[in-house]
Amino acid sequence: PRPTGSYFLVANHLSYVDIPLMLARLDARFLAKSEIAGWPVMGLLARTTGTLFIDRSRKRDLTRAMGEIRAVLARGTGVIVFPEGTSTDGAAVEPFKPSLFQVPVELGLPVQCAAIHYDSPGGPLPAWQGVCWWGDATFGPHFYQFLKQRRTVATVTFAAAEASFDADGTGRRKHLALAAHESVRSVFTPSRTPTGPSATTSS
Repeated sequence: PRPTGSYFLVANHLSYVDIPLMLARLDARFLAKSEIAGWPVMGLLARTTGTLFIDRSRKRDLTRAMGEIRAVLARGTGVIVFPEGTSTDGAAVEPFKPSLFQVPVELGLPVQCAAIHYDSPGGPLPAWQGVCWWGDATFGPHFYQFLKQRRTVATVTFAAAEASFDADGTGRRKHLALAAHESVRSVFTPSRTPTGPSATTSS
């Protein structure tokens, strides 16, 4: 079921398309890297939908971003995070970075989980090339190629079980990140058949 109200949701990250896809389904705010704010099209969309931005090059910015996440949750709105910290070709779900899981740990909030999948029937490129944004692909040429795709089918699958942690345990952020990763993997469908190490790009 789709989460409602105040929730912390994590998902795998495949493309800049993920943001409008999820916003069309959920009442939530995204956390995205600060560079996106300056992008054409996607930057405007992110700014006008109240996206929260984080500067990954500055460690102290993590504290500020977590404060903004807490404020959004306190207002009864959901927050969506891509904890892989990168977009991929959809062959696998990359390990989750545990830092931002400190917020649900502090609030005692279970983590909602979802998996994103794309398919491009009719081409001209398979989804892992024409929709997923990874490797050394630059935004402009890739976005132009995405617009040339005849049809893109997007599927968001919400995990039935929430990810939680043992309140008496240690390393709770890491434990929660591992539990959430496994929950996303349980409903994940690859956009590309794995043939080796998954390719990624900072996105």
